[in-house]
Amino acid sequence: MKKLTLFIVISLLSTGLFAQILTPVKWSYAAKKINKTEAVLLLKATIDNGWHIYSTQQKDGGPVKTAVTFTPSKDYALNGAIAEPKPVTKFENAFKMNVSYFEKSVVFQQKIKLKKDQASIKGKLEYMVCNDKQCLPPEDVDFSIPVK
Repeated sequence: MKKLTLFIVISLLSTGLFAQILTPVKWSYAAKKINKTEAVLLLKATIDNGWHIYSTQQKDGGPVKTAVTFTPSKDYALNGAIAEPKPVTKFENAFKMNVSYFEKSVVFQQKIKLKKDQASIKGKLEYMVCNDKQCLPPEDVDFSIPVK
């Protein structure tokens, strides 16, 4: 009985050692002041080769689009909508529709109006990442961007 228990424990541990957590997207954040009362927030996704994330403008009925939600604050106000570069758009059979996505890297930009000299902009990103074989479940990432 002891040998069987030991075998099961070793099997479970060795399986855990080979388990792989896929993290094909790395996020980084920055802020650039335009003048005393305006700034641009930069949210950069660095995407592993072969993977892609979807546009903030992706139509409903397909993959989960990238979404950025900012925590309301009296220290700043959003100035317009989030901006993104032109995505790749093509038909994906898995979704039976045209999808718009980014590969390698993308920088999303959000202009803000500052109501104080400094602010800490907090929020959440939701995105989905896919390659030609699989899609990972949508992921939420909290962020905080200091503006000085």
